[in-house]
This record gives sequence, structure tokens and C-alpha cells, in this order.
Amino acid sequence: MAVTVETKDCTALSDAEIEEMAELIEDEPIIFDVGELSKQRDAWVLVTQVRDGSKLAAYGFCTLERVGGDPTVLIGLAAVRRTSRRDGALKAMITDQMRRAVLAFPDEDVLVASQMSDPAAFDAYKSLSKVVPRPGYEANGEDRAWGRRLAKRFDVRGEYKAKEFRVYGEGCPSLVLNHNSSKPESIKPEIAALFDGQDASKGDALVAFGWATREKLAKLL
Repeated sequence: MAVTVETKDCTALSDAEIEEMAELIEDEPIIFDVGELSKQRDAWVLVTQVRDGSKLAAYGFCTLERVGGDPTVLIGLAAVRRTSRRDGALKAMITDQMRRAVLAFPDEDVLVASQMSDPAAFDAYKSLSKVVPRPGYEANGEDRAWGRRLAKRFDVRGEYKAKEFRVYGEGCPSLVLNHNSSKPESIKPEIAALFDGQDASKGDALVAFGWATREKLAKLL
């Protein structure tokens, strides 16, 4: 079946679509119901939906804005259906959001940011440069300033510790990019180590970001 992607204004998101999004992930500790998704519809500007045939495969709330003066794609609550084609659905969603970014911010590098609670979510950043946090890299003051700025913009649900880029939850799940791997054994141990000690059900998460270069973005047009 063909994969199709649409990014549209959240105001165009119907109640029926909200219900479909609420049913995307089941039988897991962290799921978001119609009430939470309706709040996110009101809080965000855009929503991306990926369909595999007629079936919803992924969704992600996002906005394009300048944070600290730099063009930014902020990805809010997002989720990918647990199928064998999940990696393709994730890639399709992120690619469409970045295509929107190059239209909004031509000839500029763009920051892409989200919250994550599973190392597999780092797959969303495969095409990005200078990802923070990342294995073997000691973040500098500018990186930490970005983390604080983004944590504030995300209005994180817990205490944010800038040196760790980590949200320590207060019992309510964070609004993460919810993706896991069909082959968890393939995840690099050094990536998995970034999430050591986290309890996603309590709201623990990483604030992670990276740069999409203008050269790579131009190829999406």
C-alpha cells in the first residue's frame, strides 16, 4: 500500500481524526486519550499525519517558529504505529515537517527539536547534524542554553536538568515523540545509555535537538 503524508493546520483536525489518533497505540504503559489529544490540537499550529493506505500510521504535532532568533521545527506529541513499516512512517513524517521548514525558512539552517523517552526515537534525527545530546560529545554552554530554551518552550512536565538534557517527570507522561524499534537489539548501546535510569511512565524524557542544514533541506523541494 502507498504511504501518503499530509501536514495541515490543527484547526482542520476533526474529532473523528482525534479518535483515530487516540487508537494508534494500544496496550502500552503510555498512551494519550482523546482528551489529551484535543488539548494538543489547541496548543499546536500544525499536525502531520502519515497513512499507509487508508490506515493512520503516524502523527505528530509541530510548529515552525524562531526560537532564540533561529528557525526551528518544534515537534510536540507524536506517535508511530507499531508495525513492521514503522521506520518508514517515522521518516515520512519527519521529512514532511522539514519540507515545511525549508518553505518557511529558505536558505537557512533549521533546528529540529523534540522530547524522547525511547532510544529508537533518535532514528528521527538520522539526517540531522550536531545532534545534542549524543554519545561521546561533551555539550558546551551554548548547547545547554538551547536545552533550557527548548525545555521552557515545550513547557516540560517535570524538573529539567540542563547538564543532562533530561526531564525528571512528576508522574505525568511527557509529550514525547513516541517511537520504538521492532528490532531493539539493533540500537547502539551508546544511544541506549543516554536513557539509562529513565522511567517514561513517570514522565522522564530527554530534550534532544539537531540541525538540518540548508543544503539538505534544499533537496526536499
